[in-house]
Amino acid sequence: MKPIRLMSGFFTVGGWTLMSRVLGFIRDAMILAYLGTGPLYQAYVVAFRLPNMFRRFFAEGAFNMAFVPMFSKKVEGGDDPDGFASDAFAGLTTVLIALTLVAMAAMPWLIYGIASGFAGQEEFDLSVEFGRIAFPYVLFISLAALLSGMLNASGRFAAAAAAPVLLNVLLIAAMAVAATTGGDIARALIWGIPVAGVAQFGLLWIAVRRAGFRLSIRRPRLTPQMRNLVRVAIPAALAGGVVQINLLVGQQVASYFDKAVGWLFAADRLYQLPLGVVGIAVGVVLLPDLSRKLQSKDDTGARIALSRAGEISLALTIPAAFALIVIPFPLVSVLFERGAATTDDSAAIASAVAIYGLGLPAFVLQKILQPLYFAREDTRRPFHYAVVSMVINAVLAIGLAPVIGWLAPAIATTVAAWIMVLLLQTGARQYGEVARFDDRFRQRIWRMVVASVVMAAALWVSAAALNPFLGLAWWRALALAVLIGIGMLVYFGSGQLFGAFRLSEFRAALRRG
Repeated sequence: MKPIRLMSGFFTVGGWTLMSRVLGFIRDAMILAYLGTGPLYQAYVVAFRLPNMFRRFFAEGAFNMAFVPMFSKKVEGGDDPDGFASDAFAGLTTVLIALTLVAMAAMPWLIYGIASGFAGQEEFDLSVEFGRIAFPYVLFISLAALLSGMLNASGRFAAAAAAPVLLNVLLIAAMAVAATTGGDIARALIWGIPVAGVAQFGLLWIAVRRAGFRLSIRRPRLTPQMRNLVRVAIPAALAGGVVQINLLVGQQVASYFDKAVGWLFAADRLYQLPLGVVGIAVGVVLLPDLSRKLQSKDDTGARIALSRAGEISLALTIPAAFALIVIPFPLVSVLFERGAATTDDSAAIASAVAIYGLGLPAFVLQKILQPLYFAREDTRRPFHYAVVSMVINAVLAIGLAPVIGWLAPAIATTVAAWIMVLLLQTGARQYGEVARFDDRFRQRIWRMVVASVVMAAALWVSAAALNPFLGLAWWRALALAVLIGIGMLVYFGSGQLFGAFRLSEFRAALRRG
């Protein structure tokens, strides 16, 4: 995949992800407006996070990190990719069905394990009820993740990137119908989650068939290829599990502070916008591309792909991080403060957003550096690095909580993310020059930082000038749009001036995407 094609794939994934995240903001704003940050919202957060945690553990985190490189090489070499995918589909389905049945039976213990601070409160029983309704989502969305991996490995990114849009559309529709008809909004929201999983699976099944792949339904078989897949996937699963343990530690700490679970979740949603559009998009495109180049012994192409992926992602991530740090309150208040969500909620969420902003480049760099290992089917060392990150996260989150309160998990997550990047970067040195960013990347990265500092100064001054309008109900959305527009204009203008990037490169990639 040539650099411009790599960038176009990134913009294809990023464009659909952006649409999904925007709809996600609408969804989250509606949830906060209808439910506030009380027991129903806290229970929704825990119940929704539970299947998503297992999805990332089994499918996106572990299974796909092992499956996509192997499948990409089979597609490249014409080595029966359909048979390999069918065996993987059968094995994953069997594991997921068993997991779903066990989890639904053991839901009270699961809820206690991830939010013990809810014990004896209304939130606990609601979380158990909502968790049992939402958990089957993990079956359908994990199988959908496998289908997405097949499409991404063959260079078809659009359908896989578009599927998450369905979740937000269906949840928004469920709440709107319930609100219009006087129904139970919280339960309509929860029931919409498994329905959305079925819809996403159906969409991707059709896309895989249209792409020319033919999955056959068969009984699980532990073939030599499946043994190799399991051998590679287990360390990746453990690494993915460590990441999820970090989230659980943070949620456990937050569950002992009133409303903190909801505040951290809302802050997480905001910083996930640039992370999803940039980091996840680059990771999705880069992993199969690196796998194919390693299969064909194209070390020069692999280094160029890594450097351009890092360049384009940080060109968008660094200014986003500065914006989250400089203007978190205007962002949060305009997006989330309405209905049952109050100014106090906005102030709390904004504090967490600023802290997550400090770690945003690290979260994106992880998405860029991990494919260096996974493309070589090396999942063991990322697991070891993740364990170090997990220990640091737990020590900081638990140790700082008595001192600084509910913000401790956000600080711990940010510090642990940068430690993980340092370990991944250091460990990749053994691969030689192919795993190092090239001279162009190193020259441009500092210019991006300078352009971002200029943008941050412009945002700070502009936010002060627009502050009266940011507090007016009918004008604040327009004022925020003007503020964001100023930031984009200043950043891209100064970036072009300083040589951080060329706007023509973005335009060419967008046209191709």
